[in-house]
Amino acid sequence: MTGVLFEISFVLAAPFWLLMIFLPGRPVTARVASSPLTVLPVLAVHLAMALPVLPELWTAVSSPDIDTFRELTALSNGAGAVWAQVVAWDLLLGQWMFLESRRLGIPPYVMGPLLVLTVLLSPFGLLVFLVLRTVRQRGTRPGSGLPDRADSAVADRR
Repeated sequence: MTGVLFEISFVLAAPFWLLMIFLPGRPVTARVASSPLTVLPVLAVHLAMALPVLPELWTAVSSPDIDTFRELTALSNGAGAVWAQVVAWDLLLGQWMFLESRRLGIPPYVMGPLLVLTVLLSPFGLLVFLVLRTVRQRGTRPGSGLPDRADSAVADRR
């Protein structure tokens, strides 16, 4: 049963990732990405796997050290619970990145591959996005979310 739950945790998140990567311009994608409720099914899987190993999980998080964490992840439910937690947090991270990219006007052809990287290796995807976000924000007028050249083009038309 634990193996099935392990597999299900990513399957529950995959549709949301697919929307953000392949259908970024659709209104439904923006609505879905704006909701933190997308992670609830994955968190339910997390709870199903975490509850049977709650004492071990509590020990690992309340007094963290590598050996305690290794013991937790040696248990199939422990490893599955950690995996489901990672899937849930990665999804929330991806949703934030997606929404920020729209706010900053980062094109979907840039964000698609970056979201794929985030699905696979979220710390690397986040790092690249934070650099991109910083560069993009330096090229925008504070508070507007519009590139400086767009602001000046609007001003030129007046």
